[in-house]
Amino acid sequence: MNERLTTDGVIAIVDDDAPLREALGSVMKAAGFQTNTFATAEGFLDSEDRVSTACLILDVRLPGMSGIELQKRLSEANSQVPIIFVTAHGDAAVRDLVLKAGAAGFLNKPVRSDALLKEIHAALQKSRTDK
Repeated sequence: MNERLTTDGVIAIVDDDAPLREALGSVMKAAGFQTNTFATAEGFLDSEDRVSTACLILDVRLPGMSGIELQKRLSEANSQVPIIFVTAHGDAAVRDLVLKAGAAGFLNKPVRSDALLKEIHAALQKSRTDK
């Protein structure tokens, strides 16, 4: 994908795999996004930066609070931040669960950069038109 995608907000990446967080962060920065990365859902929730998050890249399985539980908490707080799940543990039931709960996308690891950027672009476009 050659076009540079930019947004006023931040792309937050929540994944307990440090090398993956770094790699995804590099891809996002190369595409023109500002990023914040977190090893845990709790770290994201405790961050002051979560209010500037334009899109959340979220793993399903995390130590402590799961990605699914974080999605539920954000939904209960009426958060409109689009969530794209990335997981190595994705099956049809998990995919259906998070999409029915409002996730903007669901990708299996290993994640292709172009597929992730396409999902982010679509989520941000939908978020802008929903406002």
